Amino acid sequence: MDKITVGPMEYLTETVNGLRDPGLLLVSLDRNRRPNVMTIGWGSIGVYWGAPIFVVPVRFSRYTYECLEKTRDFTVNLLPRKLADLAAFCGTVSGRDHDKLAEAKLTVAKSAQITSPTIDECVLTYECRVVHTNEVLSDTLFRELKRSCYPRGDYHKLYFGEIVNVVADKNLRRKL
Repeated sequence: MDKITVGPMEYLTETVNGLRDPGLLLVSLDRNRRPNVMTIGWGSIGVYWGAPIFVVPVRFSRYTYECLEKTRDFTVNLLPRKLADLAAFCGTVSGRDHDKLAEAKLTVAKSAQITSPTIDECVLTYECRVVHTNEVLSDTLFRELKRSCYPRGDYHKLYFGEIVNVVADKNLRRKL
């Protein structure tokens, strides 16, 4: 795939649509420097502290939480339409027990500016360095959200990742 460097907001619509369906792939490294992937359906891109930021929520119970606490960086990757079914797979098994990238036959590639890798088959990758974290607090959360999103009390930690590099497939829009 021919890839080019693009601006952090250039493919915002495609990124938000990917969050909704089929989900984006969040990649980080575990304590043994082994890549781990998790499907995310929640997140946001915006400007905080004058910088482009990708905010990703990760539940404390997830293996990815352990990885992000160690690595302090991550990539967010958008699959092409023809591989969308892999998002469902990566969202149903744990990296504690599976090498999801190998099982999905996805190719790990080196990022340009951070330690967490990218996925070569993806058409868009955001490289992010964690600059802040924040926890969802039960007592400040709207009651209906608490009931619908946290029935078991498994809350999220929000990772604010400064977008330090964005790489896109030259034919991204044709592959979505």
